[in-house]
Amino acid sequence: MRVIICGAGRVGQGIARHLSHENHDITMIDEDATLIDRVQTDYDVKAVVGHAAHPETLRAAGAEDTDMLIAVTHFDEINMVICQIADTLFSVPTKIARIRAGAYLDRDQTLLFSRSGFPIDLVISPEIEVGEAILRRFRSPSSTSSLSFENGDLHLLGMRLEEDSPLIDTALEQIAGLFPDLSARIVGIRRGNAVFAPRANDQLQVDDTAYVMVTRQDTRRLGKLFNRPSSEMRRVVIVGGGNIGIYVAEQLEHEQDVRVRLIEASAAQADIAVSRLKQTIVINGDGLSRDILEEAGTPSADIVIAVTNDDKTNMLIGKLAKQMGAKRTHALVNSYELVTISADLDIDAVLDPRALSVSRILTKLRRGRILAVQSLEDGAAELAEGITLRSSPLIGKPVGYDDLPEGITAAAIVRGDQVLFPDQDLRIQADDRLLVFYEAAMTRTVERFFRVSADFF
Repeated sequence: MRVIICGAGRVGQGIARHLSHENHDITMIDEDATLIDRVQTDYDVKAVVGHAAHPETLRAAGAEDTDMLIAVTHFDEINMVICQIADTLFSVPTKIARIRAGAYLDRDQTLLFSRSGFPIDLVISPEIEVGEAILRRFRSPSSTSSLSFENGDLHLLGMRLEEDSPLIDTALEQIAGLFPDLSARIVGIRRGNAVFAPRANDQLQVDDTAYVMVTRQDTRRLGKLFNRPSSEMRRVVIVGGGNIGIYVAEQLEHEQDVRVRLIEASAAQADIAVSRLKQTIVINGDGLSRDILEEAGTPSADIVIAVTNDDKTNMLIGKLAKQMGAKRTHALVNSYELVTISADLDIDAVLDPRALSVSRILTKLRRGRILAVQSLEDGAAELAEGITLRSSPLIGKPVGYDDLPEGITAAAIVRGDQVLFPDQDLRIQADDRLLVFYEAAMTRTVERFFRVSADFF
C-alpha cells in the first residue's frame, strides 16, 4: 500500500517505523530538512521537504497515486486542510488526521469530520488515547498493560509472573481444568526480548509477561492467580498538567473516594489546570523536586503518573517516586529505546502514544472484515478482532492452542451476546466475532481468515 505521512515528528516517525516493517511504500513530508534527513536515514522511506498543505508538495509526494494519507503535523488546522486538499485535488481514498484540541473533538461537532465537512476517515487523538490507557490501567492496577474490547466486557491484560505464582511451570492447556470457573485465556507471552503465541504444552516462567484475555468480572481474580492482588487506588499524583494530565484528572474526579493532586512546572499551564479542575489540588512546581513530590503526598500515593513532555523526566520521576514510597508508577515514554529500560528503573507501566496511534491506523490498513487491531510490544505482535465470513477457512474448525497455524492463538469468540473461550468442543461459525493474538509475521494469514474467498463465488 502507498502511504503518505505528513509530519515527521515523534508520532509521524513512530508510524513510519511500524509501517516500514510491513513493506508499505511510504513517503514522508515535513518542512524541517533535518527531520527529513533523519527519517530517511533511520527508516526505509522516501521523503519530501515542504509544506504538506501545499498542493505542489503533495503532488511531489505522489498524492495522485496514494492509497492512504496520514496528517500528523503539530497543528490541527493544517492536518484538516491537508485532508481536504488530498480529497478534493487528488481523491486519496483514506485520510487520517491527528486532532488534539478538545474544541474539535466535542460530541457537538460530529458533523465536522464527515463528507459534508472535512473529509477525514479517521481522527486520532494521541492525548485522549493515552488518557484512556491510563484510566484502564487505573482500573486494572495489577497489570502492566490493559486493552479493552466489546465495550469493556473483555480485557487484554499484560501480567508479570512472580516467583510464587501458582501458574509457574503449568502447561497452558491444563489451566482451564485447574480453574474451570475462570473466564480467561493466556494468548501471548513475552519472554526476554521475544514475543510469541504459545502452544498447548508451553509453560509460564518467572519474569514472563503473559497476555491474558479475560472478562471484566474476572479481572480481580486473575490478579490473585498471578499473585498481584488488586488494591484500592485512592491517592493519585499526576506530574504534568498538559492535555493528558488534565484529561486524566478530570475523569478521576468522577471516581468515588479518589483524591488527585497534579504538579505542573509552568505557572500559566497550572492556572489553566486550576480553571478546568474542580476537585483536584494543583501544585505549581518541579516534579523532580523531592519537596514538591512530598507536598503532593507521593510517599503515601497509590500511584504516581508522570506525563510531562520529556521522556527522561517522566522516567526519573517514576524512579524517584518509588524510592519515596509510592506503590505504583506510570510514565509516558515516546522513545522505544527508553521503554526497554523502564523495568530496570522499577517503573510499573510505560505509556507509548505512538503505539496507540498505530493501533488505530492498522485497523484501516488491514484487509478483510477486521473490526479492530491493537499493536503490542512495539509491533512484534497484534491482537485483532474480525468477523468470520461463510467463506472463511476457519468455519467448522476448532480453535485450540494447537489448531491454528503456529504464531497465532485464538483469544475469544463473541457469538451474539455470549463471550466464549476456546475449548476442545468449540467450533467457528459464520458471523462469529473472533479475537486472535498473532506474531507480526502472521499478519497476512490472519487477514485471510476474515476475507471473502474467490472460491466462494
